[in-house]
Amino acid sequence: MRHRCWLPLLLACLCVLAAACRPAAEAPAAPAASAPGADKPAQAVRLLTRHLRDNALDAYARDAVPPDLHARLETAWHEGRTRWPLDELPLGEHLPGMLAALEKPDAEARWRKVFDRQFANADREIDSTAATLGLFGVQYVQNEGDFSESERDHYTQIVAAMSRWAQAAPLADPGRAHAALPRLVAAARQTGLASAADFARFGMDDSLRRMTPFSAAVKQSLASYGLDLDASLAALDASLQSQTGDTAKVRMRYQLGGEPIDTVVQVERHDGRWYLSDVLRHARAALERTASATAAPAAAPAPARPRPATARQPPSA
Repeated sequence: MRHRCWLPLLLACLCVLAAACRPAAEAPAAPAASAPGADKPAQAVRLLTRHLRDNALDAYARDAVPPDLHARLETAWHEGRTRWPLDELPLGEHLPGMLAALEKPDAEARWRKVFDRQFANADREIDSTAATLGLFGVQYVQNEGDFSESERDHYTQIVAAMSRWAQAAPLADPGRAHAALPRLVAAARQTGLASAADFARFGMDDSLRRMTPFSAAVKQSLASYGLDLDASLAALDASLQSQTGDTAKVRMRYQLGGEPIDTVVQVERHDGRWYLSDVLRHARAALERTASATAAPAAAPAPARPRPATARQPPSA
C-alpha cells in the first residue's frame, strides 16, 4: 500500500486491533470484587477483556503474562528490542509511523484531502477491496503464519466477520471520515508517541498507558461506522469447557459486526494464576527473537601469527 493510504487503513484495519488484540480474549467485564485476579480459567479471559473494554492496555500487558516475563518484556521495550503486545496487532510494526503521521501540524487537513481524493464515495471499490482482503485473510490464517489451531479457528471467523462488516459499512462516507479525523488526530497527539524512540524511552507500561486515549478514539470512530466493539466485549459469554490439572479450555461466544463468533481458547496455570496459552507463547517468542537477533556473533579465530624468518646461512667457502 502507498504511504498516503495509512489513514483509511487506520479506519478499516485497526478495528482488528481493538477487537482481536491477538489474545482472542473477549468476555463480559466482571465486578472487581468477584474477579480480583485470574485464579480460575474463565476469569483469566474476563480479566483481560475488562482491560480491553476499559482501553487499559498497560493493565492488559501486566495481567496477560507472569510477573517475571512482564519484567523481561519491559526491559526489552526500553532497549527497543520488542513492542509486544503491539507487535501482535495487524500493522503493529507501523503504529509509530501512523501516530507520527497523525501528529503532524497539518495532519487533519492533509488526511482529509487524501480521503476525499482517493476514497470519498468510492463505495463499490471499497466493497470489492474488503471482499478480496477477506478472502485473502481467511486463506492466510488457515494456511500460513505462526498460529495455533485455536487461533486459526478464531481469526478465520474474525476476518470473515470483519470483511462482511466492511462491505456493508459506509466506509466511503465523507461526513463520517471528516468527523473521525479530528478525534484521531487529537488522540494521537495526546499519546506523545511520535517515534520508535518515544516507545523505547517511555517503556512498555507507560507507552501502553499513553495509548489509552487513542484506543478510545479508534473505538468511537468505528462505532460511527456501525462497529461497536465495547458492545461486543460486554455481550460475550465465556465458560469453562474442560480442565485437566494446570490446563483448561474456555469457550467464547460473542457478536462481532453482527456476526456470531464461537471459539475455544487454551489457558494454563502458573503459580496459581491462569493465562491464555497463545498469549504466553507469543510473548516468549518475542523475547526469543530479540535474543537471537542481538546475540553476539561467535568469536572469530585469531589471525595466524607470521612465522619468524629463518636466518639465511652464508654460502660456504
